[in-house]
Amino acid sequence: MRKSLFVPIVIAVIIIGVIWAGPLYVIDEGEQAVIVQMGRLVNVVTEAGLHVKIPFIEEVVRYPKRIMAWDGEQKSMPTREKQYIWVDVIARWRIADPQKFYESISTISGAYSKLAEVIDSEVRTVVAENYLRETVRNSNLILEQPETADSLGIGDGIDESELPTLIQSSGSKEPIQRGRRQLAEEILQRSRRMVPEYGIELIDVVTRQIRYSDELTQSVYARMIKERNQIAQAFRSDGEGKKAEWMGRMDNERRSILSAAYEKAEVIRGTADAEATRIYADAYTRDQSFFDFWRAVESYRTTIPNFDKTLSTDMDYFRYLYSPLGR
Repeated sequence: MRKSLFVPIVIAVIIIGVIWAGPLYVIDEGEQAVIVQMGRLVNVVTEAGLHVKIPFIEEVVRYPKRIMAWDGEQKSMPTREKQYIWVDVIARWRIADPQKFYESISTISGAYSKLAEVIDSEVRTVVAENYLRETVRNSNLILEQPETADSLGIGDGIDESELPTLIQSSGSKEPIQRGRRQLAEEILQRSRRMVPEYGIELIDVVTRQIRYSDELTQSVYARMIKERNQIAQAFRSDGEGKKAEWMGRMDNERRSILSAAYEKAEVIRGTADAEATRIYADAYTRDQSFFDFWRAVESYRTTIPNFDKTLSTDMDYFRYLYSPLGR
């Protein structure tokens, strides 16, 4: 009796164990898997649905099928002119070949480490081959736009047509040949050549942030201050020139006004003298003796108060003091 019960019990235990071990497994949408048998890859499953495996012998290793993001760390690296900058790069990737991925990397964390190794190396290489302006600018649009009073930050009330040539020109700004976006594309292409052997497809690489180092920041600030000082000096020079021009105009106008006034005064004085001479002549012809007497009295009134002392009046000049007839 006991022996007859033993066999069914064993069979039931085996069935329960097989069910517990899970001969059936489900691959969800957005998943893919590799089937490993005793450490050896035997199958790749990329279709979603219900699948069968050999219990206890085969193992299902699942991987995401969706596009994933890799977020790199900020790294300090030199540009071609040996200026150090901080570069932060992100990328999107996916597992394109689960078999190669399992055989070379095996884990997602290993994939992130491998991507960091490949992309960081290519970023450092590309940045070191290009000038700083290539890494921070995408176009030469800044060179095509004329500098105005607003763009220079000097406020209103400035006649832009009179801006000095030094300010209106592009100055020390140099054009770029490639630009930030093209450098990111080059990093992507270089990195893509390295990752297929790991079963990885690199979708894109984007430069999220480029930040100046502390030393370069101070250098940029110093250059900005120098440029603003040049602008200020240009305005001072232009202002001094305009001041000299207006002072010259004012002096010429003053001289012209004084000359015209002097000319007019001389004309008036000449006219008055002529009129006075005519009046004197007319008076003299009417009564010569009275005219001589009147001229003498007027002369006495002007000159005698200025004499400190008079030693003698016995001269022809004082003849009217003794006789109204001047005799």
